[in-house]
This record gives sequence, structure tokens and C-alpha cells, in this order.
Amino acid sequence: MRRILVTGARGQVGSELTLALRERYGNNNVIAGDKRKPDEKLLKSCPFEVIDCTDIGAVKKLVKEYSVDTIYHLAAILSATAEAKPQLAWDVNINGLYNVLEIARESKCAVFSPSSIGAFGPTTPRDNTPQDTIQRPDTMYGVTKVAGELLCDYYHKRFGVDTRGVRWPGIISSETPPGGGTTDYAVEMFYAAVEQRKYTCFLKPGTYLDMMYIPDAIRAAIDLMEADHHRLKHRNAFNVTAMSFAPEDIADEIRKHIPGFVMDYEIDPVRQAIADSWPNKVDDSAAREEWGWSPDYDLETMVEDMIAKLKVKLRNNLLVGSRP
Repeated sequence: MRRILVTGARGQVGSELTLALRERYGNNNVIAGDKRKPDEKLLKSCPFEVIDCTDIGAVKKLVKEYSVDTIYHLAAILSATAEAKPQLAWDVNINGLYNVLEIARESKCAVFSPSSIGAFGPTTPRDNTPQDTIQRPDTMYGVTKVAGELLCDYYHKRFGVDTRGVRWPGIISSETPPGGGTTDYAVEMFYAAVEQRKYTCFLKPGTYLDMMYIPDAIRAAIDLMEADHHRLKHRNAFNVTAMSFAPEDIADEIRKHIPGFVMDYEIDPVRQAIADSWPNKVDDSAAREEWGWSPDYDLETMVEDMIAKLKVKLRNNLLVGSRP
């Protein structure tokens, strides 16, 4: 039975991945770690430890204390926040990953470290972006993701560390609020549609980006870590996607469930520039061939499920907030 540490366990993916891993491997075999204290769901399913991935001593102590053999390293600064705080982004995204890889080398741990479509840049082919292609990002987030991909490859080839990862697209979830990513407009739009019936989008019409619903993102991580290593030619930074849409596409789909929904635009030049440097749609055939990747959700099924879950969540929050 695996003993797993999840860093960044309170993030958008980490919060749900931790629970999925605990369901699969048992509560006591999955340790959640984050700089912030846990929410009720994570606290109830424990164990939880407050850790900072840039503190190598603290992470090393945790790995030894719990006899960890697998690390899902999700702690990271996302794209828009990284542009506002580039020094912090480098420290967390690169130094934090280096610490985890060093600990994995010493303790013989497997490591899942996600990259992103942000690892591509304006000179990358934007349509059907190949698995192996030019990567010259012009954002700090993208720079850290490319460097992280190379670092994971190096630790596998040089030290034999079992490193694996995917390039996640934008991820949509009802559980956690947006966390500073460029693709977060889609999550914001859902909340605004359910609560206010209107949304002001910070990306312009026609901005196509790869997206994925959170259940698929979680399954991609777990499936890759459980895949037969003999089949993996790339190991790290697999392109994965489920759908590609522009803001107006998801707005149209939302209107099928919320007919009065209205969207206008107020373009954020920083996030628009980031989005314009990313692919319209990636080619994920390598992931499909090497470990059987295939998404369960498309735009239609994702929107239907997301709205249903958000309505329940927001209604419950209102009831809790109204208690004396």
C-alpha cells in the first residue's frame, strides 16, 4: 500500500485529489500538506500537516515520519499571481520542486509534478500543439514550468527517480474558489451565473484555451502514477486535454441552464497576453497511447454537472450563514 504526501493540498486540485487518494488508498496512507490550515473536509479525513515546500528540512522530516514513498507535488504559484510576484513564483515553483526531488532521490520516492499549457509560448504551434515542440514562454509561470519539466526529466535520467507529470490545461472545479490563474475566468463565470446571472469576463471573445473538469484532472494524475512504467516514453509533461472553448462558448452552454445569464467584457491586458501565448488546443495522443488517457467530460456534460453542484453548494452556504 502506498504512503502518499500531497503538497499544496488546499489548492484547487489538491483539495479534491487528496480526498480521491484517501478513498483509494485509505485515510491514514495519504498525508495532506499545505502552508494554510485545513478546511473541515481535509481535517476530518486527516492526517494534515502545515508545511512549506521551500523548507526542505520540514518536508524531509515529514517524509521520514510518515514513511512516504510517493509525493504528489502540487504546491505552486499560478500564472497571473506569478506575473505580479515573479520572485515568489521562482522560489515556490522551482526551489520547492528541487527540494521535493532531492528528498525523493534520498528517500526513493516517486514524484508526480504537474506542468501546464503555460509551459508553451507565443512561438509554439497553437493548433494541435505537439507533445514535443518549441517551448519559449514569456511569463515567469511558463519559465518555471519548462524548467520544472526539465528538472524532473533530469532527476529520472540522472538519479533514477520515478518522476511523472502532465501538462494540465485550465481546470474547472466547484469546490475551491479561483486561485490566480488565467483560465480561472471559467470558474468565476459559473459562480457569477448561479449567484448574479451576469459576469464580466477579463478575456476577449475568441480566446480559445484547453480546459478540463476536475474529475478528469484527478483521474489523469492517479492513472499516470499507476501506469506501467515500461509503456512510458515521455514520463513527464504529457499533454492532456478534454475540451477547448472560448468565453462565449461556455456562456452559451450556461444559458441552456440559466436562460437569463448575461456576459460582457472588461479585458485584463496582462491575463489576455498570457492567454494569447498559450495553445488553442493541444495534441494529447502521446498520453492516450502510452497510458490510456481519455477524458470522461466534454463541455456539455461538464457545464450541467458544475451548475448542479454549485447550486447545492451555494444554497448550503447560505443556510449555514443564516444560522444564529
